[in-house]
Amino acid sequence: MNIKNKLRAGIGFLFLMALISSGMADYYLTRLSNDSKAILKDNYRSLVYVKAIEQALDFPQSINITTKLQTIEANISKEEQNITEPGEEQLADSLRSTFEVYKLSVNNQQATTQLSTKIRGILYNIMQLNMTGIERRNTKATSTADGAIILVSLVGSLCFLIAFSFMINFPGYIANPVKELISGIKEIANKNYNKRLIFPAKDEFGDLAVAFNQMAGKLNEYESSNIASILFEKRRIETIINSMGDAIIGIDDKQFIIFANKVACTLIGIPEDRLTGQYAPNVALENDLLRNMLFVNQAKMKLFADNRDSFFTKDVLEVTNDNKVIGKVIILKNITDFQQLNDDKTAFIATISHELKTPLASIRMSVKLLEDARVGNVNNEQKQLIQNIDADTHRLLQITAELLDAAQVETGKINLHFGSTHPKNIVEYAVKAIRSLAEQKQIAINIHCADTLPNVMADLDKTTWILINLLSNAIKYSPEKATINLDVKKKHHLIEFAVQDQGRGIDEKYLARIFERYFRIPGAEDDKTGTGLGLAIAKDFIEAQGGNIGVESKIGEGSRFHFNLNINNAL
Repeated sequence: MNIKNKLRAGIGFLFLMALISSGMADYYLTRLSNDSKAILKDNYRSLVYVKAIEQALDFPQSINITTKLQTIEANISKEEQNITEPGEEQLADSLRSTFEVYKLSVNNQQATTQLSTKIRGILYNIMQLNMTGIERRNTKATSTADGAIILVSLVGSLCFLIAFSFMINFPGYIANPVKELISGIKEIANKNYNKRLIFPAKDEFGDLAVAFNQMAGKLNEYESSNIASILFEKRRIETIINSMGDAIIGIDDKQFIIFANKVACTLIGIPEDRLTGQYAPNVALENDLLRNMLFVNQAKMKLFADNRDSFFTKDVLEVTNDNKVIGKVIILKNITDFQQLNDDKTAFIATISHELKTPLASIRMSVKLLEDARVGNVNNEQKQLIQNIDADTHRLLQITAELLDAAQVETGKINLHFGSTHPKNIVEYAVKAIRSLAEQKQIAINIHCADTLPNVMADLDKTTWILINLLSNAIKYSPEKATINLDVKKKHHLIEFAVQDQGRGIDEKYLARIFERYFRIPGAEDDKTGTGLGLAIAKDFIEAQGGNIGVESKIGEGSRFHFNLNINNAL
């Protein structure tokens, strides 16, 4: 039976018992009411009639005899119509016959006295008969009332016991399965998929238990397969990570180390079982490498590993979930072999560049001798060839110089000779060096450098070289008879040098790469492009002096290159 029918049966039974109780109470109350009415209607009225007759017999002589007889006659008639007890009818007939005789003897005083006594005796008997009836009926009503009280009490007690039992047991019948279901759901929420519900009743709770157990079983199957899949993926990823030559460390959002591959453990010098699960900042207190990995923003690191100096680059990858950072992965890539190749390349370039300077200088000296008329005269064609050789030699000397500077920067062996100098000295040296180049294209250089500017702390030679490089590029890319502005001014605690040309400008998409090594703007004329090293070397020289360099340019509006140097605060 389902819960709905059980509720209907229970509530229906209580309703039936309440109906029976109310029916019995109504029945017995009706009986008591009828018994009371019978007493009042029948016996009591007879007593009233008897009393009225006796009072009429006792009327004083002053009252008319006719009134007396009419009163007795009326009450005898009423008594004759109110016969309720056995034997009462005979007494009523006797009363009637005696009264008839009494009426005929009203003039005889002696006879009426005797007849009056006789009538009183009959009235007494009628009164006694009705009194006995009243007593009998009262006993019967009392018995009925007692029986009704007992029976109604029994039925009421039974209803109370049933209702009390229903009140005590029924909430538990509903609440206990619900409570057990809630407990089961909490167990499932805590991933205890072995939880099962047992409801023996064949009702909705039993069906609910079956459905819950099926769900738990399916979840258990899914969890088992899912855990197996996750474990497989975890082992696969661990295998991949451990097979990599890079050091990899995973850290959660609370700074706890959650994994580290073998290479990382070897570099850090701590076994994996002692490293995993530890609070990273605590471990970093006693481990320099881990401290550098966590807190030092250093792109390239040099470590002693594999019995040699090794080089690593650090990459930090954030792990996110729903746009929230839940951890990070630190990767140290071993670039030792690449660093060695780069060093070899730099050494090769430096060696070749250095070795080329001597023969190039000899070639240029020979060209100068050929141009001297004392050595001999040359025709126009030969003179043109000599000029071409001189130009190419000059170009090769510039390239070798740039390559040597680049090699110096790449090896980290930039020799800076700081000194305090006025910005005007740097400007004058640079402008003097490129004056002839500007005159060839009839380009004017407007200089704005106030004498009141403070001194800068800089390497005079390298800073001059940087400004020469910027002015040379401006002349190279400016049309003939153009104007180049060289502005030097104070900006906060720095001195800014800016070169503004009137060339075709640089496309915005190339501005971010203009200071990269070997980068040359696509589409530029071959005779105007160099090695792509000049601006990169200038950037390294400026940054080595604590300054910065930048560019602003738009197509058709020319370019503005600028760099900053620190003011000499010692003055």
